[in-house]
Amino acid sequence: MNTPTPNPAPSGASVVLRACSMAGVDVCFANPGTTEMPFVAAFDDEGVGVRAVLGLFEGVCTGAADGYGRMAGKPAATLLHLGPGLANGLANLHNARRARTPIVNIIGDHASWHLQYDAPLTSDIESLARPVSGWYRSVASAADLRQDTADAIGAAHASPGLVSTLVVPVDFQQIAAPAQTTRAPVSRPEPTFSADLVAQAHRTLRGGGKAVLLLGGADALSARGQIAAGRIAAATGARLFSETFPARSERGGGLPDIDRLPYFPEVAIAALDGATVILAGAIAPVAYFGYEGLPSELAPRDALITLAAPGEAGHLALEALADLLDAPRTIAGVASSRYALEDGPLTPAAVGRTLSNALPDNAIVSIEGGTCGYPFVTASAAAKRHTLLTNTGGAIGQGLPVALGAAIACPDRRVYALQSDGSAQYTIQSLWTMARERLPVVMLITSNKRYGILQTELDRMDLAEIGPQAQRLTVLDDPAFDWLALAKGYGVAAQRVATVAQLRDALAIAADINDGSPYLIEMCLP
Repeated sequence: MNTPTPNPAPSGASVVLRACSMAGVDVCFANPGTTEMPFVAAFDDEGVGVRAVLGLFEGVCTGAADGYGRMAGKPAATLLHLGPGLANGLANLHNARRARTPIVNIIGDHASWHLQYDAPLTSDIESLARPVSGWYRSVASAADLRQDTADAIGAAHASPGLVSTLVVPVDFQQIAAPAQTTRAPVSRPEPTFSADLVAQAHRTLRGGGKAVLLLGGADALSARGQIAAGRIAAATGARLFSETFPARSERGGGLPDIDRLPYFPEVAIAALDGATVILAGAIAPVAYFGYEGLPSELAPRDALITLAAPGEAGHLALEALADLLDAPRTIAGVASSRYALEDGPLTPAAVGRTLSNALPDNAIVSIEGGTCGYPFVTASAAAKRHTLLTNTGGAIGQGLPVALGAAIACPDRRVYALQSDGSAQYTIQSLWTMARERLPVVMLITSNKRYGILQTELDRMDLAEIGPQAQRLTVLDDPAFDWLALAKGYGVAAQRVATVAQLRDALAIAADINDGSPYLIEMCLP
């Protein structure tokens, strides 16, 4: 009689990945190295159930995890190589922190017994991770792996969502670890709101005077939140704005036309001047940069009232406030319609309107770049219902990876990336992962061969003369990017357009691609 061979104990890496899968973290954006090889092997272990997605650069991985988390409402994992790998991903982790996106970073480290020798890739991982992480832990023993992983996932789900970082020495990944028991999926706590804050906002609005509702966060900027805000505006005359760069906002399809708070401080201060600013899921607005002679706070502190803090149920607070005001139950939003466009050279306004016309129902649009981004948002109030994702933290290189992650989170939705040419170069490797994973992302690259925002800021300095070196630091035309060649090199089909009719036709071609392939459109603007 043969005695069955007992199943070997799982490796520490397998324990971590199984804990992720059991808690609902079933996608990992990875750029592994030598100290993560046990994780690489463990993805194929029986019962792991985590999809591994390879990125060619860590900033692609962290940005994709941000886009995934914004759309899925749960964390993805990243797998990064030591301190330098984490450092390569920090910019988009900064954006994710500002977006309050749940992410679980898994960082491989040297073997615990090897750290004392200060090998070339040894670094202070904690010092790198802390500024972008709301939770951090380095695993102390293989016996702690399951609990440490569960704690990391639970921390990421903490309202309103944060980046957690778990460092796992490679020797703990390799050795057999205690078997784990089944755990229920971890989920975001059900958000609540304060009836006292709603009552305070009600008293303020009933008192009359100029008022602004500033909406932020996925709850307040959901369809329910925006409709409730529209009801409040109809009852009180309050003006509505969203955060300048919201993490996620619904748009179009009959919703109210809620504009973004202007970027430049002079315009934002004028928009809020003399008003009580009621914050619904948003923080107090401040200027992105300090300008001599202008206040950094865009509204006086004594003019601010919080209706719902970030992470609270902003949509429910807005509905409760609308009911207290006896606001109309229905409002007239902006009906979906198409713009009449004549053919001619592309302009930012024409790009915005042409894309608005082309969006299918339930699309997702990742926006990075002001040249065409602002005109599109203005135009898109009349588009079919869609979701906007913007650059929350201002660190460049966010747009393409966020689109990638959103496409994995929502495979049944068409994703568009409206991107400027300069910022697209920061994480251009996203194209390869999109092609490899067969993601139907339509990329629209504004090709104006310059850093437009830098030229605007130089103009704002009111210099008598801008010298040749300063000018050269703002242009991208010597040599110009060959977008068709770049796309082809990464396995992505592409075409170049310069007129409204050509862009309209290119968007139609992209819409007809049904094999999951990405498509790139270079939009040549003067």
